[in-house]
Amino acid sequence: MPAVVGLDDLAAMNAADAHGRRYETSPEGILFVMPPPDSEHAIIASRLFAWFVRAGWPPEQVLQAIGIRIPGSAVDGGRIPDLTVWRSRPPHGVWLPVADLLLVVEIISPGSSGIDAVTKRDEYAAAGVPRYWVVDRDSASTVTMYTLADGKTYERTAQMPLAWLLNTEPDTHLGPAQ
Repeated sequence: MPAVVGLDDLAAMNAADAHGRRYETSPEGILFVMPPPDSEHAIIASRLFAWFVRAGWPPEQVLQAIGIRIPGSAVDGGRIPDLTVWRSRPPHGVWLPVADLLLVVEIISPGSSGIDAVTKRDEYAAAGVPRYWVVDRDSASTVTMYTLADGKTYERTAQMPLAWLLNTEPDTHLGPAQ
């Protein structure tokens, strides 16, 4: 039987990696080693963070690269989205519950597109995360927005270049800052 990696083990692995890789697990206990973000990835995340903060979202409710707990049937998984937006300041911790999570943003990295665009989308939907955005690394940095439709699956609600998104207000897509 394969060994199951617990969230405490994951936290230690992430803290110890000198190369910036992210260690995550699915709710089935499958270990994923994600590549470290490159500069383009960081620029996109920073632009989105600044956009939320300029629109009135408190910085402590817009977090980059924080672990979230994905409930599973036998074991909880742990994912580290590129950006998260919270209804209120989340509790202190390494693997946060999704209870007050409003939005998860994943920026596609080379080598992880299937995991970011499909696997994580399904996991976040099953966990009840209300909104999920994927930012492609195409020439327009296309943002595809999903909204939880039936409590278990996402429905695609919009798609636009990042530049267009940044010329709107976040409350258009999430409601007003809390």
